[in-house]
Amino acid sequence: MSFYSTHILPKLTHWVCSQQSIESLRKKMVPLAGGKILEIGMGSGLNLPFYDPSKVKHLYGLEPSDTLRKMAEKNAERLPFPVGFISLPGEEIPLETGSMDTVLVTYTLCTIPDIHRALGQMHRVLKPGGKLIFCDHGLAPDAGIRKWQECINPVWNRISGGCCLNRPISDLILHNGFVIQDIKARYQSPVKIASYTYRGIAVPVK
Repeated sequence: MSFYSTHILPKLTHWVCSQQSIESLRKKMVPLAGGKILEIGMGSGLNLPFYDPSKVKHLYGLEPSDTLRKMAEKNAERLPFPVGFISLPGEEIPLETGSMDTVLVTYTLCTIPDIHRALGQMHRVLKPGGKLIFCDHGLAPDAGIRKWQECINPVWNRISGGCCLNRPISDLILHNGFVIQDIKARYQSPVKIASYTYRGIAVPVK
């Protein structure tokens, strides 16, 4: 791996994902998770402070970046519930079928290379009646913004570790075995090409 991807990109990712506009959504979405939870793309552990300890039975954090995972491990040391870490990408979830009550994914669906396979894995590990809690930026509804997203995406993708500006997040979830029960979508900042955010809850169709 390059020096950029090993040393610079993880710190840049942590900084970008620490912004107030994103943190405000973490505070709303993360406490909805409960039971046995799988967090996809835990990163540096920015969601950890917002879990409701009274709801968490066990948290599994899946994160393929060694640098980010080590940051998350440090941030998890004083939590009042057990946290296990999995050093694999979202396409390779090594948990048993139907074993999770909740899958949480925040600002990660935009980055996973094989998003269909990853969503299939999330669907597989959820129990019947389990829930997928999601919050991610993606394809904007305005034609002018979409045009800029399509234009900038190839460069953005290379410098941001695979992040895509133009993924239709809700459609991807629907087309991979889920029904969306609740969804809200809006621009989260004036930088519209990168801030149209989908957040909600979906349940797997078994």
